[in-house]
Amino acid sequence: MKRQLYLAVTIVLSMLRLNAQQKDFSPGEIWYDTKQQPINAHGGGLLRHQGKYYWFGEIKKGKTWKVPGSNWENYRVVAGGVACYSSTDLVNWTYEGVALPADTNNTKSELHISNVIERPKVIYHAATKKFVMWFHLDSPDYSLARSAVAVSDHVAGPYTYIGSVRPNGNMARDMTVFVDDDKKAYHFYSSEENATMHIALLSDDYQSHTATDKRILIGQSREAPAVFKYNKKYYLLTSGCTGWSPNAASWAVADSILGEWKPVSNPCTGADAEKTFFAQSTFVLPVDPEKGKYIFMADRWNKLNLEDSRYIWLPLQMNAQGVPEIAWQKTWNLSQFRKR
Repeated sequence: MKRQLYLAVTIVLSMLRLNAQQKDFSPGEIWYDTKQQPINAHGGGLLRHQGKYYWFGEIKKGKTWKVPGSNWENYRVVAGGVACYSSTDLVNWTYEGVALPADTNNTKSELHISNVIERPKVIYHAATKKFVMWFHLDSPDYSLARSAVAVSDHVAGPYTYIGSVRPNGNMARDMTVFVDDDKKAYHFYSSEENATMHIALLSDDYQSHTATDKRILIGQSREAPAVFKYNKKYYLLTSGCTGWSPNAASWAVADSILGEWKPVSNPCTGADAEKTFFAQSTFVLPVDPEKGKYIFMADRWNKLNLEDSRYIWLPLQMNAQGVPEIAWQKTWNLSQFRKR
């Protein structure tokens, strides 16, 4: 009888957890999807489509190891591909499946599990009705340094792999993509052994690069780009190049996306701001851009157990001087944006 009662209570508690709706963001904690499984979508980006948000990110699962012979923090897990989650409120996420799987068989495939699949970002092309995914593709020692593209007719996939390229012949590692108000899309990527950031205009269908390629932040060794627009200006958040270890974030601003970018300072404030709250930028999501309200998305990497890396989402607020401000909060929710 006691065992039956125990099982009944366990089932009820499990059902309550499954039906519970989250209301708050808890940066740095384990985040669970609607089936109470840890969300596995690192280095990710969000796409809003037909009233729903889609979160794409790297699947990091299994044992972490350091690549032999590396003279830097080259900790790895096998490439797991790209996961997709969906949400209507940005807090409760439903697992949609593997949008782009890694190849477990063909060792010559660029998507083989021995390679690197990082920082996936998906944008939508309304004319072709195609969802276009760009991501950083690399070899285990990061010498390949290429950008890869895949497409799908459905937002959650599956995505069909097209191939990889060095944009205009340039090395390409950490990256993001940004679609401007005129629907032109741009690929931001760390290049020249990560010393310089590049901005390449994508083709009209978003699936390749044009020859338009701008060098910015020359010699400043910045990575982990995240881009947003506010009050007709363009903003770029980046981190320094210190492997998996955290460092101070920095922001830059430009009047035009292919114009001159002025580096400024660290947007983070308060305790641990000099370490970006022990995290690294990956995306900035507009919430109410006209009022300067965004969500700063970052990853708190656990280099010795990459599967256990956590998500840091915090409010990003533009102040009266047009300066982005990010402050640590242990818990918060979207109602905070409505108070200002």
